[in-house]
Amino acid sequence: MANNKIAILGGKGMLGSDLALACQQHKLDATVLDLPEFDITNQNYLSNALEGIDAVINCAAYTNVEKAESQTELAYKVNAEAVGKLGLAAEKAGVWVLHISTDFVFDGASDKPYTETDKTNPINAYGASKLKGEQLLIESRCSNCIMRVEWTYGSAGNNFVAKMVKLAKAGKTLKVVDDQIGSPTATTEVAGAICKLLQKKPQSLFHFAGAGYVSRFEMAKFIFDKLNMSVDLNSCKTADFPAAAKRPLNSCFDCGKISALLDEPIKPWQVSLERFLETL
Repeated sequence: MANNKIAILGGKGMLGSDLALACQQHKLDATVLDLPEFDITNQNYLSNALEGIDAVINCAAYTNVEKAESQTELAYKVNAEAVGKLGLAAEKAGVWVLHISTDFVFDGASDKPYTETDKTNPINAYGASKLKGEQLLIESRCSNCIMRVEWTYGSAGNNFVAKMVKLAKAGKTLKVVDDQIGSPTATTEVAGAICKLLQKKPQSLFHFAGAGYVSRFEMAKFIFDKLNMSVDLNSCKTADFPAAAKRPLNSCFDCGKISALLDEPIKPWQVSLERFLETL
């Protein structure tokens, strides 16, 4: 395993940086590639990135859900076209690809947790671009694995936890939606699961998220309780927030499929989130 050479695309982002650390801990030979030196939309960069590599993890993505509504072309270029080109290059080079996708490929209208075989139906441009990326990767016929994650947070990059803490520190009155339900997921946990998948290189589609489900409002409450922050926090509905992009109300994943591959149970979201909050 130690001789396996891995390339992490988008390796300086929130998930990529935690994955690079996890690879070090697992003594995996990983190369971190990211902007400005590496651009996933550039075909030459892609081909060079795959030279002498056994596996590539694609964490590179256009993730601004709101802006994707007006910058649809850019979102598609990064999240769909580039992933298709990565697949074609990987197929040619004989490299296994693990691609990170999202809960936003679903419309959130289901009344139960989503499994990998459930029908996709994105309701915003970001979700549509990510779904197209999944499809183009599969069509490329390269050896690949797709891992959908949700509600991720980590020490690098923009996320719900950082946003809540920042707003609370500014003394703002906070309104948080109580009708969006999902699983807060630490990028450190995602990175650990990826390292396990690297040992097996499955060709499959998986859902991965922290164990258990919670509303955004209850998640915010949990954050402030653990940090002993006194915050004027109120619940509201998604419909009360006019936004460019629609959000799925149900983001719950059924993670049974990936759980069968991992050698330990997925941690409850509360355990990982509390641990993360202790580092702030």
